Amino acid sequence: MSASPCIFCRIAAGELGTRFVYEDAEVVAFEDLHPQAPTHVLVIPRRHIVALASSTPGDDAVLGRLLAAVRQVAADRGVAETGYRTVINTGSDGGQSVLHLHAHLLAGRPLGWPPG
Repeated sequence: MSASPCIFCRIAAGELGTRFVYEDAEVVAFEDLHPQAPTHVLVIPRRHIVALASSTPGDDAVLGRLLAAVRQVAADRGVAETGYRTVINTGSDGGQSVLHLHAHLLAGRPLGWPPG
């Protein structure tokens, strides 16, 4: 078991038996436990990065992989043509509740604007 208390680090390491809907060497994707849309997938880097604001230029490649994985999951789920929303909450005012960078892929229904 990992010494890290970060739930997303534990998920990425495969410690919790989470079923990945996408994975590669840099990122993993899995269903959100509390979906806000018919399709709600979280995409996270395997390596711990607290938030987009704390990422560095050295993280640029994994940030690109994160968005490429969102694109791939959207295609795999059949929502790329009808549209989807990608959300990255950053910091407490931005609504970030888990301090591990993650992107939400939301789709499967019309998503209003502004979001809230």
